Amino acid sequence: MMKIDKDEFNKYVEDNVFNTISEYNLIEDGDNIMIGVSGGKDSILTLNMLHSYQQKSDINFTLKAVCIDEGIAGYRNDGIKSAKENTKKLGIPLIVHSFKDTWGYDLDEISDLYKSTCMPCGVYRRYLLNKISDEQGADKIATGHNLDDEIQSFLMTFARNDQNKFSKFGPKLKRIHPKMTPRIKPLWQLPEKDVGLWCVINDIEIHDMECPYSQTSLRADIKMFLNMLEEEKKGIKQNIFNSFKKTFTQKQSEVELCMCEICNQATAQSPCNACRMTDEIKKMLS
Repeated sequence: MMKIDKDEFNKYVEDNVFNTISEYNLIEDGDNIMIGVSGGKDSILTLNMLHSYQQKSDINFTLKAVCIDEGIAGYRNDGIKSAKENTKKLGIPLIVHSFKDTWGYDLDEISDLYKSTCMPCGVYRRYLLNKISDEQGADKIATGHNLDDEIQSFLMTFARNDQNKFSKFGPKLKRIHPKMTPRIKPLWQLPEKDVGLWCVINDIEIHDMECPYSQTSLRADIKMFLNMLEEEKKGIKQNIFNSFKKTFTQKQSEVELCMCEICNQATAQSPCNACRMTDEIKKMLS
């Protein structure tokens, strides 16, 4: 096994993330950045890299973090613990908010209502991330999406022929409504294996358990397929990413948004997805 020089590897990771931030102008002077922190490796690396960038760059910006508690027994509590420990260590304020706080039920209680539990989870998580970021006056939400995540999402969009989502790829989205906080992805050009290795080398406490519901998703199948290809043909993920980055460009489409008649959050159609789903779930639970 090849020995890895800790200092060199840390410089490589930091350079990769810092270059993505500067190349795509992810952070600007005066920004209030909200980091989505699950407690897993990707979000904890994002947390540390943005804290380091704050210390080393000449850009003045603030950092806060938010952790969404979906309510998954035997899983989420460890993630919340990791999020609390890592944000406390770096002195970054953390907000923890649960599905139960907002809708009165945990993800576990509605897990068997849909073919894939990831569907309601995704709708509710996106809703809360945006709602809390807007309430906190955040200019951007930083997520832990890495290079592998972006390839998987891209192939999922192809598989579903969901052309509306092609414009959402890339390390930075623009603000399309005053109440819709745009996402940035500082780890966009960093492979997942390097994220995990960084945590191991630096002895960072993370929540490394896989979500028990993730195996029901299309993403899990595509991730397994890509990892199998990478085993046979080293570098194929990077090749796919490079090809996608150089050849596939689509401007973020103009979307006419309105306000949800129920929750007063920005949406393409009222009621918003979260409110429509909530009504549907309450009917199924009654």
